[in-house]
Amino acid sequence: MKLKIGVIFGGKSVEHEVSIISAIQAINNIDKDKYNIVPIYISKEKELYTGKNLLKIENYKDLQEIKKVSKAVTLCKINNEFCLLSLTGLRKVVDKIDVAFPIVHGAGVEDGSLAGYLDTIGVPYVGSRVLGSALGQDKVILKYVLKANDIPVTDFVWFYDSEYLVSKDTYLKQIKEMGYPVVVKPASLGSSVGITYVKDEDSIDKAIEEAFEYDRKILVEKAVDNLVEVNCSVLGNYHHQEVSILEEVISSSDILTYQDKYIGHRKMKGPSKGMVNTDRRIPANIDECLQKEIKDLSILTFKALNLSGVCRIDYLIDSKKNKVYVNEPNIIPGSLSFYLWEPIGKKYQELLDDLIKQAIDEYKISNKKVSHFQTNILENFEGTKGIKK
Repeated sequence: MKLKIGVIFGGKSVEHEVSIISAIQAINNIDKDKYNIVPIYISKEKELYTGKNLLKIENYKDLQEIKKVSKAVTLCKINNEFCLLSLTGLRKVVDKIDVAFPIVHGAGVEDGSLAGYLDTIGVPYVGSRVLGSALGQDKVILKYVLKANDIPVTDFVWFYDSEYLVSKDTYLKQIKEMGYPVVVKPASLGSSVGITYVKDEDSIDKAIEEAFEYDRKILVEKAVDNLVEVNCSVLGNYHHQEVSILEEVISSSDILTYQDKYIGHRKMKGPSKGMVNTDRRIPANIDECLQKEIKDLSILTFKALNLSGVCRIDYLIDSKKNKVYVNEPNIIPGSLSFYLWEPIGKKYQELLDDLIKQAIDEYKISNKKVSHFQTNILENFEGTKGIKK
């Protein structure tokens, strides 16, 4: 009997549409001889939908219409099965899944929110648990964890919107002392949304205010001179890791933008192909010694952040000094980074199969651990008397 894979995508995120692209790519490449696909779309209103109309990318041109031709559901556990229960009518079971496969991007989903929901239900799922997902999404906490593990990161300043409002001059002074140019980022977004490259102090305040439109916490990083951007994908979990070929990303500006990643600089026919659109050089044009350093750092970063599944770790290189900095991990990368695995012989279908098998194996291992006690301390409960204080 084929396993039912619930591919979960969408969500209330500025990367909503990117998630749809990545998910449909994966759905089209999953081995249909082994698995049946159950699409689970999270709308921008945080509602869950399923149905065959969700399987085709062209149906998402109107995001309100796609909901009308799909079934509103909730995911729950009934009689030890993971069920999609309809929210209207007789509340019947619309479908069931064996494994959840989240392909989501951004705050509110990729940041551990969805992982926590799936953990609460108890369904096996692909990818990082709550902690790894949360660490990878918050760029500020990420910096501290990497520094604590002696993994190189750029200098930075961070603050909340309320702090900046009260102590603007203090933070602007810290940024000036760090030195321009800098890169201003919302702390918990991805896909280069809300990011600005700032060359001098005349433009910094405007860039910070723009970033605050997306997030309450802001990160300001020292820009890397002689910049070369390189990415490496890691597949595995805490006890086993594989690394992909490296890519060198080509940008038309000082930083890799949303335009660079998902729209590109060519006239395209048809829908975006996600991260596949990005201008890139594979393999990266860097020497073998630097390649090895980046691959070793990728494994260290993956383990330090408690990651699982497939991720893409982005690097900033000062090409004159041959100095490497970890920029950030993408916990659920655009297009699942399949294009970094195919050049070394792992086809997209095989990558997806590896991820599903890993999710099942981790679920079995987790179920062998003690997670609760069979005894009930409330069985002979007689009020608060005797409770440890």
